[in-house]
Amino acid sequence: MPMFCLSLMLAVTAVLSPVHAQGFAGLGVEAEGFAVPERGTRFDFPEDHGAHPPYRIEWWYLTAVMEDAEGRVYGAQWTLFRSALAPHSGEGWETPQLWMGHAAVTTPQAHYSAERLARGGFGIAGADPHPFQAYIDEWSMRSAAERIAPDGDALDALDLTARGEDFAYDLALTAQGPLIFHGEDGFSVKSASGQASYYYSQPFYTLSGTLQLPDGPVSVSGEAWLDREYSSQPLSENQLGWDWVSFHLDSGEKLMGFQLRQSDGSVYTAASWITPQGEVTAYEDGDLTLTALETHEVAGRTIPTRWRVELAERDLDVEINAVNPQSWMETSVAYWEGPVIITGSHGGRGYLEMTGYGEE
Repeated sequence: MPMFCLSLMLAVTAVLSPVHAQGFAGLGVEAEGFAVPERGTRFDFPEDHGAHPPYRIEWWYLTAVMEDAEGRVYGAQWTLFRSALAPHSGEGWETPQLWMGHAAVTTPQAHYSAERLARGGFGIAGADPHPFQAYIDEWSMRSAAERIAPDGDALDALDLTARGEDFAYDLALTAQGPLIFHGEDGFSVKSASGQASYYYSQPFYTLSGTLQLPDGPVSVSGEAWLDREYSSQPLSENQLGWDWVSFHLDSGEKLMGFQLRQSDGSVYTAASWITPQGEVTAYEDGDLTLTALETHEVAGRTIPTRWRVELAERDLDVEINAVNPQSWMETSVAYWEGPVIITGSHGGRGYLEMTGYGEE
């Protein structure tokens, strides 16, 4: 491995790797000098679809649940992380911006993942608002809003590509609803002590495209969800990781929910209930309950892959089961992520992400 790549990997890992005492990705450490999210801030699009160098960490995170002509279920993930060593931009070696990309495809029998690392300032990774594109090496998430309307939001349609050693995909996404803002108009509180992020989503994508797998190409169609989040210290020091879900329910309703696991064994929760028309109800700590029902041994860890999820105010009481319990992201920042099937009071499909689970 070239020394530059090794040094970059170590730098990115130092910023983003799990730290048992400070929470997943070091997100509980102090962020002196960086900007801090504030209540009442209005988003400015398309500018806010791009990068925010004054904030320490940011991501563009898309998950998709798909099926082929025979009804087999697949999952896909595309994520670009930005992490700043200092609260400013810069060109070439002067930039403090580090970038990491993760991509994956999940089938019932296999899970394929890949990673890219890059230094900002050289044009090989970034996120630009005019026109919108997020990219690292040959992976890209690009606006194709002209397919819908030239004056629409840049995220109304996307073209998505990524490639790993054993997989590739080329997907076209079209939004069927508006952007969604979590928490208080996009100000998403993450702890009782007030740590927060700016957090919005486009959860209404339908998609079509092709997966390239070891057995050959597969034509797929399905649903996708894009999360945008940025902050400087979104977790508190006693938070160790999170369990996050996104649901596409058969009723047309959608749910985003998470619990942040704390060192004393308690959790901090939040959720957003989204109607088919895009109306959002935010739920605060304690309203959502996630209960682990079954675990699997995954990469030397005991991982909960079947959950009960309850939101009493919406009469939601469901079980979620992993399409593939072995959906482990074997990357510099290791975590579990994959598609799930939803049964119970509501049916549907969705995605589950779990971070901060250490080795046994």
